[in-house]
Amino acid sequence: MTDKVFIHELTAFASIGAYDWEHTIKQRLVFDIEMAWDFTKAVQTDDVQYCLNYAEVSQKILDFVEGKPFKLVETVAHQVADLLQNEYGIQSLRIQLHKPKAVAQASSVGVIVERGY
Repeated sequence: MTDKVFIHELTAFASIGAYDWEHTIKQRLVFDIEMAWDFTKAVQTDDVQYCLNYAEVSQKILDFVEGKPFKLVETVAHQVADLLQNEYGIQSLRIQLHKPKAVAQASSVGVIVERGY
């Protein structure tokens, strides 16, 4: 299957960091997500019920990430991947998670999680 749904630059404000002071502020996390999804039935019927609802997926990610504290971006990325696979049955996905301005000399740092590719 080569069809994919993507969400680019989904921005969450989370309590994240390895240091105690980082949990006194909300920090920006930016997600770029690709999810394998079979469009066949949606295309054949032109019916939205057979699509992956990217607005719903986006809100679920935001609620999850903004709802509890994390220490590591690695943990966030893996748990969001688990969430998407468990909630929506997504077999293959790619999550690129950015933590902007975490390093003064870089615009962004982060991690990439790939499953099923």
